[in-house]
Amino acid sequence: MLRRKILAALSVLALAAPAAVRAQNAGEINLYSARHYDTDRALYDAFTQETGIRVRLIEGQADQLIERIRNEGANSPADVFLTVDAARLARAAQAGILAPHGSAVIDERVPAGLRDPQGLWFAFSQRARLIMYDREKGRPEGLNRYEDLADPRFKGMLCTRSGAHPYNTSLGASVLMADGPQKTEEWARGVVANLARPPQGGDRDQFRAIPSGQCGIAIANSYYLGQYGRSDKPEDQALFKRIGVIFPNQGEGDRGTHVNISGGGLVKSAPNRANAIHFLEFMTTHKAQEAFALGNMEYPVVADTPLHPALAAMGKFRAEPVNAAGNLDKTPEALQIMQRAGWN
Repeated sequence: MLRRKILAALSVLALAAPAAVRAQNAGEINLYSARHYDTDRALYDAFTQETGIRVRLIEGQADQLIERIRNEGANSPADVFLTVDAARLARAAQAGILAPHGSAVIDERVPAGLRDPQGLWFAFSQRARLIMYDREKGRPEGLNRYEDLADPRFKGMLCTRSGAHPYNTSLGASVLMADGPQKTEEWARGVVANLARPPQGGDRDQFRAIPSGQCGIAIANSYYLGQYGRSDKPEDQALFKRIGVIFPNQGEGDRGTHVNISGGGLVKSAPNRANAIHFLEFMTTHKAQEAFALGNMEYPVVADTPLHPALAAMGKFRAEPVNAAGNLDKTPEALQIMQRAGWN
C-alpha cells in the first residue's frame, strides 16, 4: 500500500511541474541501467513530466551494458550508465566509457567519499550488508564482526547465498582489503564450515529461513528486510519484528559495516550531454532521494533525507568507506579464495 502511495505521489509531483518549464527542456536521454525497480521507473516518469526530457530505458546486466557501450564506441546512443555495485562503477571508469560530469550541484550534494575523485561517477543510494538473527532466541554472543562468522561456535547456523554473487564477492573483497589473503582464506573456510545448508536462493531466502530453525544467523542486505517492514501484510510485519540485525565491525577503530552503492555516470560519447547531466543532478534531489529511501528502502546519500520508519528502526551505523577501485581490484582474488573454500 505504501509503495503504491509513493508511486502515486511521484506522479502527482511530476504533473504539478509547469508546462512552460517542461517545454523549455524538451529532449531525451538514453539511460543504460542495471537497476530494475518499479520505483525507479516512476522516478524517471516524474523527471520527464518535470523537465520534458524523455527517458529511453535500456536495461541489462552491468557488465553486459559496459561491453555494449564499448562496442558501440563513439556512435553509442548511451547518455547515462547506472548500476548497483561499486566495482561495476569502477569497471565502467576503467573501461573508458565515462566522462567527468562537471556538476557543482552533484559535488555539493553528494559526500566526497561517495564520488569518484575524477568525477566519473557518484553514488545516489546505499545498502548495508548485515548479519541477521532470531530475536526470540536473542543476539548470538560473540557475533560482532564479519570475521566472527567463521567462529566455530556458530557451526551449522549460517545461511547465505552463493559466494559468487556480487553482494558476497564485494564483501569478500572488503575482508581481503582489511585482513589480507591468508586471513581471508581462513575466514572463508570458517564460513563454509559454519553453513547450515549449501548456499542457495537470494538474500530474502536467508533470513526467511531463520524462524523455521533452518538457520540461526544469515547474511543479507538491509533493504530486503526493510521491504518487509514497509509491507502492509501482517505476516511480513511479523517477520520484520522477528528478525534482529547486527551492523558488523562497529567497534572503536574498526572499519565499519560494509556498504555497496547504486550510482551512475555520464557516458563519454553522450549525444545528449546537457540533458544527461540534468538527469544525474535530478538523482540527487530530495524528491529522488526520498524515492530511494521510502520507496526502495535504500539509504540515501544526501543529508537530511528522511528514512522510512522501518529502516530507521533497524538502527544507526558507521559505514565502511567506499573503495570502488580497490573492490574491483580485489574481487577476482576474493572470488578465487571463496571458491577454493567451497563457498560456491
